[in-house]
Amino acid sequence: MLDALKKAFTGNDEQRAAGSGKKGDISREKSAELYEKAKQYFPGGVNSPVRAFKSVHGTPLFIERGDGCFLWDADGNQFTDFCCSWGPLILGHNHPKIREKVTKTLEKGLSFGAPTALENELAELILKHNRYIEKLRFVSSGTEAVMSAIRLARGYTGRDKIIKFDGCYHGHSDSLLVKAGSGLVTFGETSSAGVPKAFADETLVIPLADQAAVETAFSEFKGQIAAVIIEGIPANNGLLIQEHEYIHFLRNITKENGTLLIFDEVITGFRLGFEGAAAHYDVQPDILTYGKIIGGGMPVGAYGASAVLMSHISPDGGVYQAGTLSGNPVAMAAGIAQLTELRSSGFYKNLNQKTAEFAEAIQRYAAAKNYKVNLVNVGSIFWFAFTSQTTVRTAGDIDHGSMELYKVFHRELLNRGVYLGPSGYEVGFVSAAHSKTELEKAKRAIFESLDEVFRHNR
Repeated sequence: MLDALKKAFTGNDEQRAAGSGKKGDISREKSAELYEKAKQYFPGGVNSPVRAFKSVHGTPLFIERGDGCFLWDADGNQFTDFCCSWGPLILGHNHPKIREKVTKTLEKGLSFGAPTALENELAELILKHNRYIEKLRFVSSGTEAVMSAIRLARGYTGRDKIIKFDGCYHGHSDSLLVKAGSGLVTFGETSSAGVPKAFADETLVIPLADQAAVETAFSEFKGQIAAVIIEGIPANNGLLIQEHEYIHFLRNITKENGTLLIFDEVITGFRLGFEGAAAHYDVQPDILTYGKIIGGGMPVGAYGASAVLMSHISPDGGVYQAGTLSGNPVAMAAGIAQLTELRSSGFYKNLNQKTAEFAEAIQRYAAAKNYKVNLVNVGSIFWFAFTSQTTVRTAGDIDHGSMELYKVFHRELLNRGVYLGPSGYEVGFVSAAHSKTELEKAKRAIFESLDEVFRHNR
């Protein structure tokens, strides 16, 4: 089997490339060897499912190093990276100021399970420049942050039920690993083995962008709903940008019903701007969750709210949450270095403008060629939707059959040195390290790849 994999993923397939406009496949020989070995150790050979490349062509690429906007894999292939470790590397890979701060910190020790001044420093940096939270608690992942926020909402309100939206992902905790059933307002159906039905029955799953569904849920379960949770901008199942009026409607109806509004800003926090989607929509959620960017590439998460609400967290209150590695000094150091850079004058204006120009150029090319592609963009986040629809706001708007086009697109991009996430439902990110020169090169690769996608699919 190993010999067959080597043959399949070496870069000498000239016959496939000849006469078709396609480029020969990159070599994946060493990645294939590593993957075969990894399957002896890990389920599916990976430590997170999407890394298995099941939605695209070929074996996973095993990454060796990153610098600036570039990645290099085990076979020596170089890529311009638009995955950015799924978002946190807003400054690019191996940023010198982050590396320096982390190095100085780890020389003093890696973990103490005790308070450090670095926790205070990062918290002050966040809270001083964020109008939407007064106190926060550091944890070790976005999933943990959201899980803790849900517990806080239930503990504070004394209610059990929560509302989430079809197409939003909030990590793999039991209460949220549910999907919509049939009907306008449904109890969640477990989307994973091992999640008790009783847990899923406390979660209502309703369509995005549907005010009537929300009103029906509050009418049918009056006085029972602890929280409504929504991604700041849904970006785990496509990029489903919601209208401002809808987000303000959620704020109003939750207030009217004594229900907390939770913004899951694990992706959008510090990505759209320093105050994230809350500022983008000019809405004050009750609880916000963060992750990714605040760790500068290290494992980290956080949740925050008003001082009154956070006073219900132990040891001040009765809602228990703890973690040995919460506020880890190395993660705090990386976050301090990164967020300090984000506070520099014009940072977000320049990054967002650069991303918008990049997306607009690709959209113009697709339109000129009559390709069914909608490049959705907000801030420095983008998503290729292979559709002729001008707006994609719900999971139901996504053409799931178009993922076959993305599979071809992803392969063609890798062969041209551009790395996107290995699933057509995943978004891409532009970092400060992406220079205009590299973005121009990436655009040409994208144009050529789109030509190949639609050569036989129009």
